[in-house]
Amino acid sequence: MIVLGLTGSIGTGKSTTAAMFHDLGVPVHDADATVHDLYRGEAVAPVAEKFPEALKNGAIDRKALSAVLAQSPERFGELEAIIHPLVRARETAFVARERNNGTPLVLLDIPLLFESGGESRVDKVVVVTCDPDTQRARVLARPGMTEEKFALILSRQMPDAEKRRRADFIIDTGRGLEAAREQVKEITGTLTGRDA
Repeated sequence: MIVLGLTGSIGTGKSTTAAMFHDLGVPVHDADATVHDLYRGEAVAPVAEKFPEALKNGAIDRKALSAVLAQSPERFGELEAIIHPLVRARETAFVARERNNGTPLVLLDIPLLFESGGESRVDKVVVVTCDPDTQRARVLARPGMTEEKFALILSRQMPDAEKRRRADFIIDTGRGLEAAREQVKEITGTLTGRDA
């Protein structure tokens, strides 16, 4: 089984690209979706202990947590020490389950793949990219996004050029959805030895 890692900076179209792999029958483990789930489940108590202001109605409120981290970016490490092992455990279980099922290819959608050393857990890496103007326009169109928030997120991410340099495959979403879909089909076909 080939474990393919998918990453890309904010606003490059990573989630859309992951969905394209899923549409071709590739099982996808989404780290972001896992974090959302953990914030309503097993991560609530440990996160609330460190960040009590983020606890709202028995769950971790991402907006409240983001506000705390925007004020104190040095506290990201505390949060990651709680969240990363929980996400990793779910990811490991996902890979083991698919391996047992004889699945030929799985995709791990990991936003901070290089930043967290995740490339050691995958066989190949796909980097999703687009030009900076497209990226900026997409991100600033998101509800509640500001230039400051965008700058903070970018400051925690490896530069796009460095990600592309380390990639086994690159998908450019700036050329439109159909072009991206063709690139996904090509990669899937190459890795599974069949036409997708």
